[in-house]
Amino acid sequence: MATDDARPTDTEEVRVDDRRAPAHPRPRGVLLGPAFIAAIAYVDPGNVAANLTAGAQYGYLLLWVLVAANAMAVLVQYLSAKLGIVTGQSLPEVMGRRLPRKRRLAYWGQAELVAAATDVAEVIGGALALQLLFGVPLVLGGVITGVVSLGILMLTRYRGGHVFQTIIIGLLAVLTIGFCAGLLFAPPSAGGMLAGIVPRFDDAQSVLLAASMLGATVMPHAVYLHSALVRDHHGDVAVGADRRRVLKATRWDVVLALLVAGGVNIAMLVLAASTLQGRTGTDTIPGAHAAITEALGPLVGVLFGVGLLASGLASTSVGSMAGAEIMRGLLKIRIPLFVRRVVTLVPALVLLATGISPTWLLVLSQVVLSFGIAFALVPLVRATSDASLMGESRNVLGIRIAAWIAVGVVVALNLALIWLTVTGA
Repeated sequence: MATDDARPTDTEEVRVDDRRAPAHPRPRGVLLGPAFIAAIAYVDPGNVAANLTAGAQYGYLLLWVLVAANAMAVLVQYLSAKLGIVTGQSLPEVMGRRLPRKRRLAYWGQAELVAAATDVAEVIGGALALQLLFGVPLVLGGVITGVVSLGILMLTRYRGGHVFQTIIIGLLAVLTIGFCAGLLFAPPSAGGMLAGIVPRFDDAQSVLLAASMLGATVMPHAVYLHSALVRDHHGDVAVGADRRRVLKATRWDVVLALLVAGGVNIAMLVLAASTLQGRTGTDTIPGAHAAITEALGPLVGVLFGVGLLASGLASTSVGSMAGAEIMRGLLKIRIPLFVRRVVTLVPALVLLATGISPTWLLVLSQVVLSFGIAFALVPLVRATSDASLMGESRNVLGIRIAAWIAVGVVVALNLALIWLTVTGA
């Protein structure tokens, strides 16, 4: 274990904060990319479980949740990126400098809980994909997912961050094809989609699923990580024309990346609504996969499994990087990459070994994530609205209003979820 002042070792955690010139620097002038890494968090296996479950059980009813959540995600991820560009600090770094020790430790505790819930979803998703494609037992599949993600991170450490970006964007392309291919064979209902844009719920279970979809779409660890990714991608950006150019490019980066991620999420829900609704056994990913294969053919089933595997491998790699930044920024501590990978892998393997439905574990992990969103969003909005920290780049009034409305929606939905769960309504 080392502090910020310690000399790095060959086994040190992959660092998004390494300010030294990288051995393999990014090409000069490349401004896009960080948002596509952060966007992986929006198409992780938890999204698959939440969106398929929502579409299979309620048809197009909860489509509006995805539309609203993706709009919120664009705003949130841009604010996170802007914080990193303007201050040269990640959100965990900003919080680590502002909070007294006890509050900082408490804040770190909830952030790590969110990171753990994220990793559970991602490893379980990878294990499910390996079982669907090759019949690999779930626990062994979880181990394989963890080992491959470790390899991706180690490759990043020795070959540079641009290699990691290339790998992740490649996996994003694979999962996009895998999850959207079914729509070519089962076009959704235009009328059903229009009706699904109207905000409403059906029962307590639909609220639970909405919270799960929200937790799977607006991801706390992506908020923590994105500010670090742009900080390292762009380096020190001078005030003036250069900063305005980078911020403009970043807006495009965020919009394009989340259009892809949002489109994939919507595709999963409407595919389930058009293909799985009314079918039995579709309340699990294996059941949904079997139904999709039966309805649309084995090729679509294989593509779906490949998409799920790409999602698990990419998202667990990004999640590990986010966890490292959370610990480094809040506690000023780094631990060896291998140790962190093993520690975060254990809970997922234990849960896989219990025999509990992996799909239900994925949905519940997203509910946990939804409770962590406010702890990421409130500090982010406050920090990016602080003139002493952001200068002329602070949030304008319209952005502040929109951001606080988004925070209010998240908190209200979670309070409703708690009430309905406790009362059994």
